[in-house]
Amino acid sequence: MGIKESFEKVILDGRTLIVILLVAILWRTFISLDGEIALWESMCSGIALIIFGWVLFAYLYSMPREVKGWVISKYIYQGITVCLVTINIYVLIYYGMRWSGLLRVEAYPPLDLLFRDIRYIALVVFYCAVIWSAKYVKKVHEEYISRFKEKTLIKLISPYLYPRVKKLSEMSVRELIGTVITDERTLIVIIGLTFLWRTFISFDFNIALWESMCSGIALFIMGWLFFAYIYSLSKKQKDWLDLGKVYHAIALGVLAINVYALVYYGMRWYSLAVSGEEAFVPLDFLFRDASYFALVIFYCASIVLSKFLKRAYEEYTLLSTEVSRKR
Repeated sequence: MGIKESFEKVILDGRTLIVILLVAILWRTFISLDGEIALWESMCSGIALIIFGWVLFAYLYSMPREVKGWVISKYIYQGITVCLVTINIYVLIYYGMRWSGLLRVEAYPPLDLLFRDIRYIALVVFYCAVIWSAKYVKKVHEEYISRFKEKTLIKLISPYLYPRVKKLSEMSVRELIGTVITDERTLIVIIGLTFLWRTFISFDFNIALWESMCSGIALFIMGWLFFAYIYSLSKKQKDWLDLGKVYHAIALGVLAINVYALVYYGMRWYSLAVSGEEAFVPLDFLFRDASYFALVIFYCASIVLSKFLKRAYEEYTLLSTEVSRKR
């Protein structure tokens, strides 16, 4: 058994994920008992998270070159990889600034330690969700190939089996909103507006309460709407169980990031409301802008990923229908 096969057997096991999550909770509880986190404790936490994230990235990055016979599965792997690398870069920036002393307090001081523990657990849950999704993407690919391996002609003409795409005027309100939100051009506009907004509010090296609230509320709307969207898709596509589990894993990962954002901005707004102004530390604005960009790009990449998952289900359903007719 090779290294990769051993990795898949051990890491992709559901029991391993439960153990990882329990160890993370116990570790953060232990180092938080004295009310502060020493440098060596922070380094142990960060190094474990960084290794976890980048080993997982290396595995996912290699998968599109191995799966053959169905291009959609490659796109799904690539979408998950982009989401993962976005969070990995955020983790690198955070711990780099934390260890170098450039980042000290992020939330209202009495609650700062609690916030750091919640963020750590949220990140571990996110990584576990990525592993869970990777396991079932592989099963989805294998099931598709095994079912249609002798239907080469049908697979070749599968793009022509799709029904005519509806015009915008023919769509219901729900379909129209879903189409607009998941359009790549909309996502590019969102990223561009994010860059302009964060540049504008960072000019004076201070972020007022109303600026922070605008940033946070926009992020909440984006994150929770997408969570509702991806969860609703999993309910509509129940007849392909493995694909449904991929949806559930992605929904769990998005939920973990949403909870982190909710706790962060809740504490940030409380801190601003109490103090009246921001306690600014060197390069603190840089970390906040970088983390905000990371979250926006993560949500945008997740939205693109959901389109590939939806396309996978549509193609599977259409091919299944055509195979049934041939019989």
